[in-house]
Amino acid sequence: MNPSTGKLLIGVGFLVVLAGVIIYFFSDKFHWLGNLPGDIRIKRESFRFYFPIVTCLVLTLFLNLVIWLIRKLF
Repeated sequence: MNPSTGKLLIGVGFLVVLAGVIIYFFSDKFHWLGNLPGDIRIKRESFRFYFPIVTCLVLTLFLNLVIWLIRKLF
């Protein structure tokens, strides 16, 4: 294996742990996430359908910005 692959795996693992810590300690601050206008919710008596399309778009834009900044800095 290539040493840079090991560094990449360590970096990804660190980011996953960091995301877990943020979600664990600050989950009450992110209650709006998943409840944005434009998210599709259908509730019937015995059926529920939820598709968070706007939330997915916002998260995608944020992650793309983070990845772009990381690539520019390194």
